[in-house]
Amino acid sequence: MACINVEDILSNLTSFEKVELLTGIDFWHTKALPKYGIPSLRLSDGPNGVRGTKFFNGTLSACFPCGTALGSTFNQGLLEQAGRLMGEEAKAKSAHVLLGPTVNIQRSPLGGRGFESISEDPVLAGLGAAALIKGIQSLGIQATIKHFLCNDQEDRRMGSQSILTERALREIYAMPFQLAVRHAPPGGFMTAYNGINGVFCSENPRYLEGLLRKEWNWDGIIMSDWYGTYTTTEAVKAGLDLEMPGPSRFRGDLLQFNASFGKPAPHIIDDRARAVLNLVNRCAASGIPEFGPETTRDTPETAALLRQIGNESIVLLKNDNAVLPFKTKRSTLVIGPNAKVATYHGGGSAALPAYYAVAPYDGICQKLETKPTFTVGAYAHRFLPLLGHQCTAPNGNPGMRWTVYNEPPGSSDESPRKVIDQMFFSKTEMHLVDYSNPDVGDIWYADLEGSLYADEDCEYELGCVVSGTARVYVDGELVIDNATKQVAGDAFYGAATCEERGVVRLEKGRTYNIKVEFGSAPTFTLKSDAFVPGHGSLRVGGCKVIDGQQEIQKAVRLAGEHEQVIICAGLNSDWETEGADRASMKLPGLLDQLIAEVTGANRNTVVVMQTGTPEEMPWLSTASAVLQAWYGGNETGNCIADIIFGDANPSGKLSLSFPRRLQDVPSYLNMRTESGRILYGEDVYVGYRYYEFADKEVNFPFGHGLSYTTFELSNLRVSHTAQGGEVIATLVVENTGQVAGAEVVQMYIKPRQSKINRPVKELKGFTKVHLNPGESKEISVKELEKYAASYFDEEREQWCVENGEYEVIVSNTSDLNSTICITGSFTVDKSYWWSGI
Repeated sequence: MACINVEDILSNLTSFEKVELLTGIDFWHTKALPKYGIPSLRLSDGPNGVRGTKFFNGTLSACFPCGTALGSTFNQGLLEQAGRLMGEEAKAKSAHVLLGPTVNIQRSPLGGRGFESISEDPVLAGLGAAALIKGIQSLGIQATIKHFLCNDQEDRRMGSQSILTERALREIYAMPFQLAVRHAPPGGFMTAYNGINGVFCSENPRYLEGLLRKEWNWDGIIMSDWYGTYTTTEAVKAGLDLEMPGPSRFRGDLLQFNASFGKPAPHIIDDRARAVLNLVNRCAASGIPEFGPETTRDTPETAALLRQIGNESIVLLKNDNAVLPFKTKRSTLVIGPNAKVATYHGGGSAALPAYYAVAPYDGICQKLETKPTFTVGAYAHRFLPLLGHQCTAPNGNPGMRWTVYNEPPGSSDESPRKVIDQMFFSKTEMHLVDYSNPDVGDIWYADLEGSLYADEDCEYELGCVVSGTARVYVDGELVIDNATKQVAGDAFYGAATCEERGVVRLEKGRTYNIKVEFGSAPTFTLKSDAFVPGHGSLRVGGCKVIDGQQEIQKAVRLAGEHEQVIICAGLNSDWETEGADRASMKLPGLLDQLIAEVTGANRNTVVVMQTGTPEEMPWLSTASAVLQAWYGGNETGNCIADIIFGDANPSGKLSLSFPRRLQDVPSYLNMRTESGRILYGEDVYVGYRYYEFADKEVNFPFGHGLSYTTFELSNLRVSHTAQGGEVIATLVVENTGQVAGAEVVQMYIKPRQSKINRPVKELKGFTKVHLNPGESKEISVKELEKYAASYFDEEREQWCVENGEYEVIVSNTSDLNSTICITGSFTVDKSYWWSGI
């Protein structure tokens, strides 16, 4: 793919051809104009790995830890390496543009995509995103930072307006994007679904042309989120270059017609087409051909880097009496629903099939000299665990067989159904938006078949979610009818049924044949406002029915019989997913009771939490050790085991504050959409900014994280050059403990006085330093004065650096009561205002 002469080509394109460039041709590709040498570009999700072009039965990929985990590394150098690996993965999928990173702010722990973004703090999010972008774009792949702006909840996200002050928008929600443009300008921006103060983001000239292109002087491509374009002329005039996906809904013939009458004006069409052509040139450096193959690159080097990122992301929240690290020779009990399942990503755009995924139980087994005891203790699923992993396909391999027909089930023997397609897989969650076969009709059918072996007498529950129709049979008997009468649910972006369930009795030693009869999307009987893309969706799950209280009693008894206990708890992609916010900050089911009773029975217990955002922890006082392990990607189980047994020293710091309860969250009264709007009533007081200003106690503060060693900060010197110069904090960091480790040095700035209310302090820079026992290093953390000291002045619509004294607080946490905290100061002699980058 060669570079093109943008202006020469633009001068030769017809109006019709220019308009053709402004929308995709399908879900993942842009329009090619071969006679001008303009190729088609491939776009691909996403924020924690490169899926390629398939939701359904796609090519395997490297899955990275989720966004909040990446933020918790506080390691820009490591994130740049992560970005480079994402770029290599994009090359393997022949993708020119990667749809990430995500830098929306976590206003609330309930946000469905909170796990996908980097932090509640705009500086950590912005600098982390910049590092990822540098790595991605070093290979010629173009990054698309998203979602611009204020897409901070999933509740009615495509029809809501975020109502907020300009100050909050600039200081909190736009700042990660601004920092990314300053440090590593991304090739693309993706607009948010929602609007801001009455104008949808994809047609908002104030922020697309005014802020992004004019004030920040950024010159990349602006594309819509998928199906996030709502107008024709308005969106083009506002600055939206590319409508995705294709085929077009609002451009194409509609825009051709409008453009023929000068609406919008020809030079505006030229500007939009020029952005697409410039993107082609930026992507040329990647060397990726058009419509290239999708391959894998599962290498030892990939695994090693994913393991390092995962290890550095895990946060040791609590470790009373140095319970951790555990010993490999002791008798060990493993408990919990997240133990034997690799919970390695959240739901939606972040979901992808991984090369492999290590479950915590498997990682733990590799460390111990004697195999641990396991009991589930309690369930935590929202939907029943996926069935395919538990079954054997007719070919004898793990999984199930998928057979496609044009004829419905029940065809006569005289006219048997003809097999159109057949494949085998183990993940029985199928989003068929991009399933393709030239021989299928408008309506088609499929049988999903496998056998389930019963290793004990039990009642077994099956569950089915469908967009289309489905019936589930066990040994020929109908167990679930999700076809005759269907009830709406919120799975698959709100375009499917609720999970219908049925129970069968299993006898130990018997094998049962399970068959699911599926009908494609046109067979759907459910009528709703949700858009059903492609051929529909299907999810089939199942698990043994348990008595929750009996299971807890069993776990407590076993805990008393073992020397050390590991509880693997948390959520999964059912709970934290694109398309739906959560209703509660509590752990599901009986998990909180299980943790409380087990930690009370054996103090030598570690609670491993796998969530992308905070949970309430009513059992915290009885838990000796708590790890926040997030969704850790391919190496999830190995990373958890590395930290528990001390093969890696934890160095992660919380990218989010962990409040005590949902009612303490600053956006508690204003999270849901009401009358088409979300009121950002907390203004700039998001996360730790609120908890500190309101003097509200939290379970764990932003930036918190323990280590198996100890550190000391000393000899702080603050140097300062005014009016465009830097604030530099120089200090010595020493490892005063017995093992090697890494400490995160965090620089906060606190105005001593101000004419307006401001947060107590704000993070303005950080660095991570690795030290051997007894080793010390001098390090510096710096930021431009205009960023370190300013607030957004709404009267002038500019940033204001107010005269006065500013305290520089250097610590390893945002908690001012920390014993590892040193301070200095600098003074601004005269107030001044600024705009831009």
